[in-house]
Amino acid sequence: MDRGRMRRQTVGVVAVLMLLASAGCAWAQAPAMPTLPDTWTSDQPDQVVLTLRILLGLAVLSLAPALLMTLTAFTRIVIVLSFLRSALGTQQTPPNQVLVGLALFLTFFVMHPVFDAMNSDGVQPYLHGEIGYEAALERSAGPLREFMIKQTREKDLALFYEISGLARPATPEEVPFHILMPGYVISELKTAFQIGFVLFVPFLVIDLVVASALMSMGMLMVPPVMISLPVKILLFVMVDGWHLITKSVVLSFT
Repeated sequence: MDRGRMRRQTVGVVAVLMLLASAGCAWAQAPAMPTLPDTWTSDQPDQVVLTLRILLGLAVLSLAPALLMTLTAFTRIVIVLSFLRSALGTQQTPPNQVLVGLALFLTFFVMHPVFDAMNSDGVQPYLHGEIGYEAALERSAGPLREFMIKQTREKDLALFYEISGLARPATPEEVPFHILMPGYVISELKTAFQIGFVLFVPFLVIDLVVASALMSMGMLMVPPVMISLPVKILLFVMVDGWHLITKSVVLSFT
């Protein structure tokens, strides 16, 4: 990646952070939420709607970690990185914190075009008062829906349509989120396990070769992992494994 593109990505991340900060300021400047008893007995409908929106926003924030892990590229990336560590046989190296951090950064990189489209189509017009709340939700969900449908297998969507007994839609845009979300998750799990299997094959070959060599030399008391582990690490470093894995995982979403 050239310096210009890196600079544009950095500016994009800063813009998202500024958006979150401005949204926080907008919520902070909103009228104070009345107490629940006053709200339910209030004669002002706007007051009730404001309270319900605040409660809904708090509920969404509490579910934000689960939504980030299941409705984005995070699931596939973190599973592939876990498979890689298991294939290398390095136990807790890299540690879980490093793998999760790397998975989060790669997730933000992959999802940046989607988040940018959600911001420009729904969030910014709503903050500027150009569209209403419902229209903002619909426009913001559009890019995310398009991304999820592109990564979801038709077979997985058909499974949940069959279980729920609903009629299949004529177009992908008609797929409801309660069908799309579980279908997307199991599609991501299948893809991640497929990539993990491909990762395991070369390291498994190294383990078999080392074990066979030790048996042929009569060194039955030497654990094969003592020899195969440094060989696998050396091979992984020589082929620039982190570069190849990152490139393969990111390009799998295109």
